[in-house]
Amino acid sequence: MNAHFDFSGRSILVTGASSGIGRTTVERLCASGARVVAAARNAAELARLAQQTGCEPLVLDVGDPGSIDCAFASLGAFDGLVNCAGVALLERALDTTAASFDGVMAVNARGAALVARYVARGMIDAGIAGSIVNVSSQASLVALDDHLGYCASKAAMDAITRVLCVELGPHGIRVNSVNPTVTLTPMAVLAWSDPVKREPALQGIPLHRFAEPDEVAQPILFLLSDAASMISGVALPIDGGYTAR
Repeated sequence: MNAHFDFSGRSILVTGASSGIGRTTVERLCASGARVVAAARNAAELARLAQQTGCEPLVLDVGDPGSIDCAFASLGAFDGLVNCAGVALLERALDTTAASFDGVMAVNARGAALVARYVARGMIDAGIAGSIVNVSSQASLVALDDHLGYCASKAAMDAITRVLCVELGPHGIRVNSVNPTVTLTPMAVLAWSDPVKREPALQGIPLHRFAEPDEVAQPILFLLSDAASMISGVALPIDGGYTAR
């Protein structure tokens, strides 16, 4: 996929930037001329990414409200935000604990909301008609075994997207979600290497394959761009047709 976007002169914050979809998004944005602040917990990986792309690394734990407050005390306004930080603690519904449920919600839902709050305030104060993209999941749209907390957190993220769309729209700020299927990050390749686990999952996808990170990053760039200037409040499945069944 080689779609071209020009983000010259624009400043974009990407959370969850040290690996997977977040990392690929940073790479694509930097190649498209954006000034990118790449945020994640892994300082070593951020340093490598900065050397590779020219992004500005920011060590940030979105699951910690204090870390968010501290980071934004010295950050300026952004033209765009990609909320990509996320965790997945998979367990059966009958085995779900308060600690695991709260841990997933703290990062995937609360963290995304708090980061978006700061970025939106900065956009409004600077008069920026910006764009926010939340990286959700097909798990917000369908029920998946062993995904109670994760499904709930991503459904909450989509609800956050809709509320932000309504409240920020009058300021010219667009807010959307992307909802990918299994995406072949290095961790996912390992997790889905067993054919006994992989094949039933693939049978549910009409295209009969999982997504590549770039196939998620490119729609994110589209939603950040002026090409999507009338799109807001959308939860966009990037799932090869999985949720169409």
